[in-house]
Amino acid sequence: MARKSKAISSILLEAPWWVSVVTAAAVYIIMGHVIPSVETDNQFLNIVLNAVAVPAPFFSIVFLLLAPLAFLNTRRKVKLLDQQTNLNSIRQLHWKNFEEIVAEAYRRLGYQVTEGGLGPDGGIDLELKKNGDVSLVQCKQWKAHKVGVNVVREMYGVLVASNANEIIIICSGKFTQEAYSFAVDKPISLINGTELSALIRDVQSHAFTPDEKQISCPRCGSNLVKRVARRGTNSGKTFLGCASFPKCHYTE
Repeated sequence: MARKSKAISSILLEAPWWVSVVTAAAVYIIMGHVIPSVETDNQFLNIVLNAVAVPAPFFSIVFLLLAPLAFLNTRRKVKLLDQQTNLNSIRQLHWKNFEEIVAEAYRRLGYQVTEGGLGPDGGIDLELKKNGDVSLVQCKQWKAHKVGVNVVREMYGVLVASNANEIIIICSGKFTQEAYSFAVDKPISLINGTELSALIRDVQSHAFTPDEKQISCPRCGSNLVKRVARRGTNSGKTFLGCASFPKCHYTE
């Protein structure tokens, strides 16, 4: 399954902030000094090569401006993972945020993580590297479905066609018994919602409250999860909201 090509700006925004700084410096040196220093027997080509130095500062500044944005993006992902309180809060995440907390969790486990997939329902979402081994990860944030054997078979085909050592499929729910049976004796790891919540709890700066101690919503009985207000006079402040939102609008 082919990946979509990603713009260099997207790649830099997902990378550590210093990568943008190094890229900016490299662009300035190559465009401003290395290329113009090349001499050929073609006078017109020499003019073109010298002209490359003119926009060098502009391109360098553009890449440099990505550094603070990359820093803020990294901090956002760190905060997002640490804000998760239990499996219910994980299940309420947007599919992209779900992938981001999985990526951040593996970073904290010492993996080099490359993000970027095809969307909410297909493709390889993450690539993990550690000690020379490569693992491919697909995230399935299905709230009401069990991940079946067809998904596992498809991802195994992707693994066979790649140079990776392992395929990891992570969901916020469960896998069918057929899926587990197919994965036996193959380089396939199936991580269900309960195992994912335990993984996140283990790598969080401040561990979230175990599920059995969650406060229940007095209106519908669902768990109350910690959220952050995005608008209004309380924007940026945390509050407890019902996990069944928007069916239930109870907050504390």
